Amino acid sequence: MEQKLIFLDIDGTILGYDGTLPASAVTAIKTARQNGHRVYLNSGRSKAELPKELLAIGFDGIIGGNGNYVENDGQVIFHQALPLETEQAIVTWLTERNLPFYLESNAGLFGSPDFEIKAKPAFQAYIHSKNPQADTSNLKVEDELHGLILGADLTRCDVNKISFALKSYQDFLDTKAAFPDLEVGTWGGKDELALFGDLRPKNITKSNAIDHLLTFLNATKEQTVAFGDAKIDIPMFTYCNLGVAMGNAGPETKAAADLITTDLMDDGLFNGFKEIGVLSND
Repeated sequence: MEQKLIFLDIDGTILGYDGTLPASAVTAIKTARQNGHRVYLNSGRSKAELPKELLAIGFDGIIGGNGNYVENDGQVIFHQALPLETEQAIVTWLTERNLPFYLESNAGLFGSPDFEIKAKPAFQAYIHSKNPQADTSNLKVEDELHGLILGADLTRCDVNKISFALKSYQDFLDTKAAFPDLEVGTWGGKDELALFGDLRPKNITKSNAIDHLLTFLNATKEQTVAFGDAKIDIPMFTYCNLGVAMGNAGPETKAAADLITTDLMDDGLFNGFKEIGVLSND
């Protein structure tokens, strides 16, 4: 079989939203790589936010920050950080509006002084949206954001993107109007139900990052397969030769996919890898 390049979203695709890593997902990734295929993480998370247990599986590279960072075999081949002047303008804007935020870089996640306290309700709501029975009474935000650092200097030139907790949907609309030259999005809920906003450089997407990687590898789109569960993964499906939606994906994501596997916690990644034929040497 021709070598495939497989791109995996993380949350809802490899990891459950409670952080669970199914053993079958680990087996699928390791087996595919042993069979000569290349497997890449392709996530909204920055590198510093990746759990050690996830990285321990072994991957051929990382696409982070929804596409503004691309790494292949440990070599950085693309990185589009926010300019320092822009980063400082965002920090000032969010601080003046009393919106807790954190800077996402590959060196760490750097939270505003009030982030742990003020962002806690948003994280509790985010967890409950995925698992209504979850007990979040003792939740610690730093446990949800791997690599979070509080009290650090917020003047940084290595920031991939900036996420912030929304008090209302209007906060997102106001931020989008204030920074027309940036990509301003939401996560943790659809439209008015969104819990968080984020800002990143314009024209940065998961699919654009794959294009950079293919050029570097001298590979073709025909080799590419994307796995995901959320709307932000749809551009990956459109770009790649094959898009596979997890069984736990939303209706729009499933509609955009070529294949639909089972739920993540029902061996979804393993079954998807089996379906595309990368778990055998044939």
